[in-house]
Amino acid sequence: MLSQSRRAFLTGRRTPQDAWQAFCQAMRRTIDGTFYEFDRGDGPGSARLTPKQASDVHKARALCGEHGVLFALDDVARAARQDELPVLWVDPGRSLGLCQRLEPDGPLWFVQPGCLLGELEAAGMTAFAELPCHITVASWLADRCLCDWPAGETFRSGVVQASVLLDDGVVVNLGPFGERNRKPLDGARLQRLIPALFQLSAESAARDCRGEVAWPARYRLDALSPAAGHTVNLAHLILGHGGDLGWLEWVVIDERLAMPLAERPYEQRFSVSRADDAGLAAQAGELDMRMKALFDPESRFPHPGQDL
Repeated sequence: MLSQSRRAFLTGRRTPQDAWQAFCQAMRRTIDGTFYEFDRGDGPGSARLTPKQASDVHKARALCGEHGVLFALDDVARAARQDELPVLWVDPGRSLGLCQRLEPDGPLWFVQPGCLLGELEAAGMTAFAELPCHITVASWLADRCLCDWPAGETFRSGVVQASVLLDDGVVVNLGPFGERNRKPLDGARLQRLIPALFQLSAESAARDCRGEVAWPARYRLDALSPAAGHTVNLAHLILGHGGDLGWLEWVVIDERLAMPLAERPYEQRFSVSRADDAGLAAQAGELDMRMKALFDPESRFPHPGQDL
């Protein structure tokens, strides 16, 4: 009987030595995009994927879940790199960089995660002129500093709708939610997630944080308690999400609503010291921990750590 190594030599196939090698082989066999494995050294393994189409992202997420690999958005400022776990860094790339109006001369733009902020400015959205032109929309929406809107004023982002791939492979469509928007929550996952988030936003920790002009927590739970005159928009939950809550598939931006960050009533950009300075470290930490657990109960996306 042939040994596994002898059989692999004769058939030209490399027998996986461990879970990471099995993951890499599965990625190369399944994905049409560009997959690059970094030098492993003594670490658990890391690689980068630049998808060719959206289906590559879905396949990669499934393989990450199957093989215990973190699924992480690449190029996020100060993203927590958990060196003790294998990780796949996903760069949305130019193949997922579409930016177009939903209607001719209309104010709404359909934007994919690989679109550059410079392209939004070139399209006429002046609110993005002060932001780094070379970063992607995915990186912008994940960055807590670049999405540091005042508490309750997440509408300033201009984001009106978003499609997000969650940890279990479910895709949720997030948008306006209130008396004037009666669209039902599609799917069991969203029907569990959103009521739980509303319940969390009604608790004392959230009320204490909402009393600050500058939102002190990492995740924008204040999107569920907007400023007077504005309605809840569930898409705002992903603003500044750090790549920790899900993968952005696309977003709709209203060019009439997007406002420059310079119009904030404060100059400071987000940092974890903000909650400490306000005496709200415990409350903000509790909100972040529970919101992360609701979006990503199996921790398949990176943990925020203490990076910001």
